[in-house]
Amino acid sequence: MKKISSKFKIIIIITLVCLVTGCQTTLVDKDKQPVKNPETGQALTENILCQPENEQTRKLYKENGIKVNELPKCSEFTPTSGEYDGLWSTIFVKPLAFLILTLGKYINSFALSIIIITIIIRLILYPFTKKMAVQSEMMKKATPELERIKKKYEGKTDQDSMLKQNAEMMMVYKKYNFNPFSSCLISFIQLPLLLAFLEAINRVPAIFEEDFLGIQLGTTPLIGFSSNTFYMYIILLIIIGLSTILMFKTTNNQATDPSMKMMPIMMCIIIIITAFFMPSALGIYWSIGNIFAIVQNIVVMKGMEKHVKKA
Repeated sequence: MKKISSKFKIIIIITLVCLVTGCQTTLVDKDKQPVKNPETGQALTENILCQPENEQTRKLYKENGIKVNELPKCSEFTPTSGEYDGLWSTIFVKPLAFLILTLGKYINSFALSIIIITIIIRLILYPFTKKMAVQSEMMKKATPELERIKKKYEGKTDQDSMLKQNAEMMMVYKKYNFNPFSSCLISFIQLPLLLAFLEAINRVPAIFEEDFLGIQLGTTPLIGFSSNTFYMYIILLIIIGLSTILMFKTTNNQATDPSMKMMPIMMCIIIIITAFFMPSALGIYWSIGNIFAIVQNIVVMKGMEKHVKKA
């Protein structure tokens, strides 16, 4: 188990290094207050990657010392545009922004571009998603044996007993070909993608200025409630909430620790609350990802059930 802990530490360290080497910053006025678009209520990002297309937005940036004319047009943006602003932006944010802009230019919708790219990413991650589902099923089968081992050594805290317990548990993991680390790998893959989408949305004016089905992509649902199309933001929040709950249910994780059984519920609550404050475009990305994950999980689990019956 110590090896697994080391792997987790390495991933966390790498993620933190990436995050601190290039992140979005909020545009503030001379009084150090966030600058907001008066029409959409959106708090603007200072280190945008390309020029705003909306004249009022351009004016706000110019008034607060941003030389927007020196930035490339969003239609001409490439992953190498602008100055180097960190490993994180170079590897994740700029290439993703370029993909969204390029595809959106051809289909005339950056929102649809985000949806299509989300589906493509999910297809690429399918092998990992399938492995996670298989690992979850193996954990269900291993749980009774793991519980017996825990009861066997219950109350024993000496080093010899702890070593024997760990060794017996590792034998069970090996028997069922279960790797606790690989079952969580998909979560660590999705985290950088989620953050990269957030930055690509907030740092590319062409994306956060777009209106899709009455939803301003850069506006949060909380602010969108005051608009004429408030009902679209309500629908978006409902989709985010339902898809998140169903996604956790179809993941079918079986926690042996009673306290861990509350984690999916707490995660759902946190995500739904967070959805009020995140850009609507990110909510669209999250919803489509959830819906695709739900379908994937159902297909994988049905395939496993047929395999078990044949066996």
